[in-house]
Amino acid sequence: MTRLRLLSRPGCRLCEEMRSRVDVLLARTSHRWEEVDVDSDPELARRYGDAIPILFVNGRLFAKTRLPRLAVELKLRRAAGKMSKV
Repeated sequence: MTRLRLLSRPGCRLCEEMRSRVDVLLARTSHRWEEVDVDSDPELARRYGDAIPILFVNGRLFAKTRLPRLAVELKLRRAAGKMSKV
């Protein structure tokens, strides 16, 4: 199962878009989301507050702010496939 962690904040349109795109890309891959309000932790807010959304795939930083087009989409599929077992 691919573990996805999204640092976001309530009402963040870019965060919603990133999550939706990742769900589409990984539709055939078992995955689980953990969504964290970046403002709930002062250290997260200091470190990432201006750069959300932040996406971690299986514990590794994968993308900040936006998912770039095709190249990153293919990398995401590969990362999910290599780092997890379905």
